[in-house]
Amino acid sequence: MSLEIILATEEKTPIYKQLVGQFEDAIRSGKLKPGEQVPSMNEFAAKFNISKETVKKAYGILRDRDLLIPRQGKGFYVAEASNISKPRILVLFDKLSIYKEVLYYSLVEELGENADITILTHNQNLELFTYYLDTYLDRFDYYVISPHFPLDDKSQAVAVKLLSRIPNRKLIMVDHWLEAVPGNYSAVYQDFENDIYDGLKQGLDKLKTVSLLNIITLSSSLYGAIVSRGVERFCTENGIAFKFMESAPEEINPNEAFLILSSQLESGLAALARKIKARNLEVGKDVFIISYNEFDLCEVVMNGLTTVSTDFKQMGQVVAELILNRTISKVHCDFTMTRRASF
Repeated sequence: MSLEIILATEEKTPIYKQLVGQFEDAIRSGKLKPGEQVPSMNEFAAKFNISKETVKKAYGILRDRDLLIPRQGKGFYVAEASNISKPRILVLFDKLSIYKEVLYYSLVEELGENADITILTHNQNLELFTYYLDTYLDRFDYYVISPHFPLDDKSQAVAVKLLSRIPNRKLIMVDHWLEAVPGNYSAVYQDFENDIYDGLKQGLDKLKTVSLLNIITLSSSLYGAIVSRGVERFCTENGIAFKFMESAPEEINPNEAFLILSSQLESGLAALARKIKARNLEVGKDVFIISYNEFDLCEVVMNGLTTVSTDFKQMGQVVAELILNRTISKVHCDFTMTRRASF
């Protein structure tokens, strides 16, 4: 056998799982060739001083996954390439949204017929996330996870511990990189505070001419405070008057701008539009609107709604490339302002 096996008895991961992981990686990467014979269970157990039952369990899992083929009286052989299953991917989002749909369908389109994908949501609930890990940890080749959980220290510590259970080679964090998780894994992410700073900078020419930047955000938003820090830093450094609020103000004056950090099509945008209309003001001429996160309808809302947004399509494409190329990388996605009639 051309594969070098390294077993770490001091690790918490059971030996049979270590065997399955190393064999699987070698078979899918081509280090073990189709038709190549692997050692018998007795030979393997004797060489590594482990029980035959441990090897039998590992070989059984690899057989069930169509990676090893038993031949009567001869032992186990690596499956032919046509028999090797496609990579199995568990996409575990915190919740479904327009933006997660863009990411997901971009991932699916880029992978084409080259993978089998299962999608679940954990709702930012650590107990539910724990249940999913307990249930599915050994059943997939990749775990594409949006690690959005409560930001208090205790919850973050639990999230780090749970994510650390996933083998590095199988873990791909999306939308957020939880940097406290140790190891060499993949992350395709946005940087909430610095991205909004850089995105607004792309509209600095116009923002410097407005009398006030009103920032509408929700206290319930998971990263609202982090994004707001970036907005405040941008305004302070560039001498732009700003004000934070949770809903559209009663008084709206000409030459004011609004940055909406909640979802574009929530009632907040509608309420703002009604108040602007009641004042006989025109969006894009008398007052200006920028909204957070881009999707298709932004092109037609208010004759074109200006957005600052990470590139969710790019995010899905990069994740697919990492899977197809079997590479590990941390990639910060593009964040841009798309200027339309509202600004």
